[in-house]
Amino acid sequence: MKGKGREFEDVACLYLTRIGYKVLRRNVHCRYGEIDILALDGDTLVFVEVKGGAGHSSTDPAYRMDTTKLAKILKCAEKLMAEFPAQDCRVDLLVIRGSEVEHLKNISL
Repeated sequence: MKGKGREFEDVACLYLTRIGYKVLRRNVHCRYGEIDILALDGDTLVFVEVKGGAGHSSTDPAYRMDTTKLAKILKCAEKLMAEFPAQDCRVDLLVIRGSEVEHLKNISL
């Protein structure tokens, strides 16, 4: 990964660390797709998707998260759970708009 995508993930990792998450890995690939960030929130394994935009764009980065992308994340998560055992797991979305971070927890419900 390069450019803005990496910058948005850097911001996301810094944000997650500041609120007490432990970042385990970034850009975890499986045959179904990729998990941007794999982190622990206490005993909960969190699969984090990061969407970012400049903040002045007419298209909100949150709209780039759709059911197809979520299905790919869930398939990857299922495969990764054996490698990273945890009591619980969830999928979070971090939307980065300029310097603002919006954290949407458990988007798979």
